[in-house]
Amino acid sequence: MSFLARHRIILPVVSLAVLLAATFYMQPRAMSYFGLNLLFNLAVPIALATIAQMMIIMVNDIDLSLGAFVSLVACVTATFLHDTPMLGLLILMALILAYAALGALIHTLDLPAIVVTLGMSFVWGGLALFILPSPGGASPDWLRSLMTVKPPFAPMAVVASIIIAVVTHLLIMRSGIGTVLRGVGGNARSVERAGWSVIRLKALAYGLAGLFGVLAGMALVGLTTAADANIALRYTLLSIAGVILGGGEFIGGKVSPTGAVIGALTLTLAASFLSFMRLSPDWQIGAQGAILILVLTARLIFRQKGAEA
Repeated sequence: MSFLARHRIILPVVSLAVLLAATFYMQPRAMSYFGLNLLFNLAVPIALATIAQMMIIMVNDIDLSLGAFVSLVACVTATFLHDTPMLGLLILMALILAYAALGALIHTLDLPAIVVTLGMSFVWGGLALFILPSPGGASPDWLRSLMTVKPPFAPMAVVASIIIAVVTHLLIMRSGIGTVLRGVGGNARSVERAGWSVIRLKALAYGLAGLFGVLAGMALVGLTTAADANIALRYTLLSIAGVILGGGEFIGGKVSPTGAVIGALTLTLAASFLSFMRLSPDWQIGAQGAILILVLTARLIFRQKGAEA
């Protein structure tokens, strides 16, 4: 196995560095505190959503409802959490429990997660429209203040992304429960034979996904100061792309929390880079896909070389 195959974090780091260098070359003024803040403005909610998706992919499932779920959380945050904080908090906790119950249901009935979560996307979207039929609401003052804090050396988006990467790395890669959760994705039968309840572990993985999805929706409202039932629909594909870009695999429980955060930062930066190139929004989506394909192709080439070696 090659060095790059063993250290899957290298390629995401190189991808981010190259894109950042290209951005600074095209727009030198971005090489500043204010410039970095603009480049990575929405990185935190995208990073949190990517970690949420990573929790699902870690147990060999995929979540097609995440974008709608984050949008629902945003609507709840901008209405209930702003007007009646205790009720809003209870609703958000109920949403996390609903996500955990969804994971247990999928495992118990042996349902395809991709179909169930696609159906749930309509449920989450319908609830979001019911709560907020038109764009509006307002961010709680404390949340807005938290998301606009200006740390001394680096923008809030960068500092928060580092914290997210460290916390999730310790949780998933260094803790005992994280090892078992990854084991569910690698070999669920072996985990079950070892005495663990796979249904509880699946519920835990989905519950963690729900938790990070809630944090993503709250962070998004803290940055945008308002909400919309469709505000985060694109997060579904962005989160999947971020996990894979960061070195994750669709099977085998192979994930990298740090790589996922770097993948989210890369996708956020790609949107800013393409804006500097004055591409229309339609072309920007295609160009982001092209960047992802290039990175994945490079990873496949390195993997094949490692297998040959």
